[in-house]
Amino acid sequence: MDFELPIYPENQAAMKKYMQSQFEFNGVKAPDRHLIERELWQSVKQLPPAEIMQFIETLYARPTREYQYVAIEMALRSVRWWEPADMEHLLTLVLEKVWWDSIDAWRKVFGEYIRLHPEQFDWVAQHFIGAENFWLRRIAITLQLSFYEKTNVAFLEEAILADIDTDEFFIQKAIGWALRNYSKENPEWVMTFVEEHELTIFAQREALKKIKQNKMFHRKHTKSSTHDN
Repeated sequence: MDFELPIYPENQAAMKKYMQSQFEFNGVKAPDRHLIERELWQSVKQLPPAEIMQFIETLYARPTREYQYVAIEMALRSVRWWEPADMEHLLTLVLEKVWWDSIDAWRKVFGEYIRLHPEQFDWVAQHFIGAENFWLRRIAITLQLSFYEKTNVAFLEEAILADIDTDEFFIQKAIGWALRNYSKENPEWVMTFVEEHELTIFAQREALKKIKQNKMFHRKHTKSSTHDN
């Protein structure tokens, strides 16, 4: 299947700099890329799953970064057709051309697979928790972002505690991110967790950000209501 992204030279340098010169770019900004992805999907979804997988691999091997984004998006849109063997195959791509942007995009693929197959949670999760590579452990920590009331709290706690003392910035960022997101569903649990465990200052600040914002809004709203009366 032939597919080429456009090239916008005026955007390439800034996009490369933003990603700390880790990758080369075509210069396609996200809104334009999303439009292209939606149009591409109309053709991709007609293919058998095996051909979609082959297309994803072909895209992922391309030298510029946007092709990895498109490949992961195609994997996400195809997730309802994937079998466990397909997920294991996709896992072989996760640590290729790896950086936080691809890891967080892949996390959506594996998280969505769990939504469709909740009975396979443990099977998926064991590929990430306790992994030697910290990028895989980042997925373990953030795997349940936006699961909210369906969050497996025991797994979330296990994933965080396994890396609570890890110095790696992207791990500490993930811990704060995961706790902040879950605080939207269960702020009491998050506050208790933070009180009972010695998180880094950075992770703790990130974890409590939403809770503090809500408290400030509530205080401001309460004062406003008092003055109105």
